[in-house]
Amino acid sequence: MNIKGNTILITGGATGIGFALADAFLKAGNTVIICGRRQGKLDAARNKLRGVRTFTCDVTKKADRQSLFRWTEANFPGLNALINNAGVQGFADLRKGLQGLPQDTNEIGTNLVAPIQLGAQFIPGFLKKDNAAIINVTSGLGFVPIAAMPVYCATKAALHSFTVSLRHQLKNTSIQVFEIIPPMVATELGGTDVATARGIRPAALAEEVLKAIAEDKFEIPVGEAVNLVIGSRTNFDQTFQRINNWG
Repeated sequence: MNIKGNTILITGGATGIGFALADAFLKAGNTVIICGRRQGKLDAARNKLRGVRTFTCDVTKKADRQSLFRWTEANFPGLNALINNAGVQGFADLRKGLQGLPQDTNEIGTNLVAPIQLGAQFIPGFLKKDNAAIINVTSGLGFVPIAAMPVYCATKAALHSFTVSLRHQLKNTSIQVFEIIPPMVATELGGTDVATARGIRPAALAEEVLKAIAEDKFEIPVGEAVNLVIGSRTNFDQTFQRINNWG
């Protein structure tokens, strides 16, 4: 994929990985639109990223997704790339029953339903473009889960499976389908001292991702995620035990 001259929509683009990708794609010579739920975060991102366009949107809500689609269709007819990056992550202890599930997050809606629905909305228009891309952000934990975050890991595993199927469906079209597979990243999503200490910088991730996309590498594991992807396919049990014994 040519990484210059595109019009790209990034969900969850005001912070973390999405912000880093927006910055990198802007610097590479693209028009970039970011959306997110929090107006304050979007305003802060717009102040930092010269030329970025913003739209307030909760991707878990059908009405918001439709508003986003109509707005981009009206204002950015050249839109040819969607990066499904928005994500939430929570711990869950099912020994506590329903009380053990995260009470204030919508992991399934954000991490899985929204990418599927947004992709379905934009694909018909993308098929009319000479070059287009759907780029889904999954996780190394979608290949080998951390048991303390079962819902998050399950949504990322499902999004990986969906991405593989989507790539097959679109293989003879103008739409390329990429999967970004991050390791632990130092962002607010991790929300722990471990994530801050062990996570790679979002900017470093974005740099690797752009290089891989330019080389048409459709599955893009980065850092420790490389070992998780390989481990999931060669020695799952040992890899699972290793990451679940991190201290």
